[in-house]
Amino acid sequence: MSEVKISAATRTEFGKGAARRIRREDKVPGVLYGHGSDPVHLTLPGHDLLMALRTPNVLIALDIDGKTNELAIPKSVQRDPLKGFLEHVDLQLVKRGEQVNVEIYVHTEGELAPGGNLLEHVLNALPVEAEATHIPESVTVSVEGLTAGDSILAKDIPLPKGTTLAVEEDTVVLQVLAAQAEEAAEGEETEGEEAAEA
Repeated sequence: MSEVKISAATRTEFGKGAARRIRREDKVPGVLYGHGSDPVHLTLPGHDLLMALRTPNVLIALDIDGKTNELAIPKSVQRDPLKGFLEHVDLQLVKRGEQVNVEIYVHTEGELAPGGNLLEHVLNALPVEAEATHIPESVTVSVEGLTAGDSILAKDIPLPKGTTLAVEEDTVVLQVLAAQAEEAAEGEETEGEEAAEA
């Protein structure tokens, strides 16, 4: 996993008015916390941060006021619900060699068995523990030939070396549903509604 270098500045102004002023300058207010230290309030460059956050669990090398260098991972990102721009970011301080808990995306490959089955993602992201500077972006699992009633458990997903599960091994991550059972259920609801209307 590569590090993304971002220059940040400490901020002393707080509240909605200050946050709006920061965002007008194409910057994002943020907080850096962790390791029992006091939270550090930061202003980060909006475009650089947006580009960095395109990588899941990105490792950010922060240059704070040109004096301090810290490593951090994003823990909470708030976006404007309509326009999508970044409103605020929480960053967790990490150290090289430290184990951290993160969620990684689960991608699937292969085709389900014929018959109109549906694949349900019970968990879109898998909770894992990994070394802070070697967090995998995602994992891929094969669903080739799975039929209705089949499921993939957390323990069935191949993890990169140095990454361990942070969830029970028997947690269902993916399951295959029979499409016709859902269609039948929808049909029954329609009949029930017609009877109620009559």
